[in-house]
Amino acid sequence: MKKILLEDHEIPKQWYNVLADLPSPLEPPLDPETKEPMNPEKLKALFPEALIEQEMSTERWIDIPPEVLDIYSIWRPTPLIRAVKLEEYLDTPAKIFYKFEGISPPGSHKPNTAVAQAYYNAKEGIKRLTTETGAGQWGSSLSFAGQYFGLEIMVYMVKVSYEQKPYRRILMETWGGKVVPSPSPYTNIGKKILEEDPDNPGSLGIAISEAIEDALSREDTHYSLGSVLNHVLLHQTIIGLEAKKQLAKIKHYPDVVIASAGGGSNFGGLALPFLIETFNGDSCTKFIAVEPASCPTLTQGKYEYDYGDVAGLTPLLKMHTLGHDFIPPSIHAGGLRYHGMSPIISKLKEEGFIDAVAVPQTAIFKAAVDFARTEGIVPAPESAHAVKVAIDEALKCRETGEPKVILFNLSGHGLLDLSAYQQYLEGKLKD
Repeated sequence: MKKILLEDHEIPKQWYNVLADLPSPLEPPLDPETKEPMNPEKLKALFPEALIEQEMSTERWIDIPPEVLDIYSIWRPTPLIRAVKLEEYLDTPAKIFYKFEGISPPGSHKPNTAVAQAYYNAKEGIKRLTTETGAGQWGSSLSFAGQYFGLEIMVYMVKVSYEQKPYRRILMETWGGKVVPSPSPYTNIGKKILEEDPDNPGSLGIAISEAIEDALSREDTHYSLGSVLNHVLLHQTIIGLEAKKQLAKIKHYPDVVIASAGGGSNFGGLALPFLIETFNGDSCTKFIAVEPASCPTLTQGKYEYDYGDVAGLTPLLKMHTLGHDFIPPSIHAGGLRYHGMSPIISKLKEEGFIDAVAVPQTAIFKAAVDFARTEGIVPAPESAHAVKVAIDEALKCRETGEPKVILFNLSGHGLLDLSAYQQYLEGKLKD
């Protein structure tokens, strides 16, 4: 069986909130000024009340508003595809399935939360949102979502990605977003960094600082984050919830669940709904978060309180971090160039519920090309990290003869990342 689709009416009507089931509670975010637990009232300058409630909620199931479901229906449910040709190429007894989020209009999983965030902000009367973006999938998704709710979108795009991926900028502008390279001359933090280093390539930490500074300067503006925070992972669980239903239809359950990890929403979106059985002791599924070797947050970062941005404007979060002033190398997987990791994912890693591996850039592009030549889909560089480890796990099955079920998240297509593929195919891409 090649492709399994849910019927339209089977789009999940609720998001899954893992905070209801964590074996131990998350450490609270700390106020950057007092270093005491953050008063939710102070977050209202940046987020609508509904998202603050979701951030703190311990309710297991949270209803998806009909207005959000209506927009989801443009592309959801996304297909669960068995990678038959890849299995044959690898000569593996494993069954490899991938959830393909690249069919969304922006081409990635990011609109699952962008639409929800745009809806809640518009409902509260907000007229403008600021945000950061790395490779551009998040900025594209928020620009896409903003048009449905009459929101002006201001995107601070990490400069190295702004230069590497011009078509992502054009996509954002087509949907009405305004895009500037970060660090920019339009904020105090951007100007300060440019004065010290005019050639600074930028980072998500810098872009977040700029977006927050901008949001705090206007009463009609809120800030929107595309990963890391609890409510973002909540919205992304629609991926795993759909995948569970799709696999159940053919009486399968994954032995291994894999997704790339930058801030945590991609991995969390697929993995969290499957962790319910693990918490209950009903499953021995192996969960693998895959990150770039040049930005190894989960595998080499410290588990401690840190800021989410360079300027220290965000609450302090207990997470795996490389340090909020860390500037990652200019790899093509711009969406994974983040110094910190979701507190939820960090805690799961720290307590042994999930594993993490770091892989180099050339290896993920080799895997991506092998996948494209067998399955036909060109993965985004971020998604190629999951492809690489899925292939590694399938080859282990070939050695052992175990017919494991492997599930990974193909979180986006790479059709706007072809310059990176060109460098790889011409032998110019380096680790």
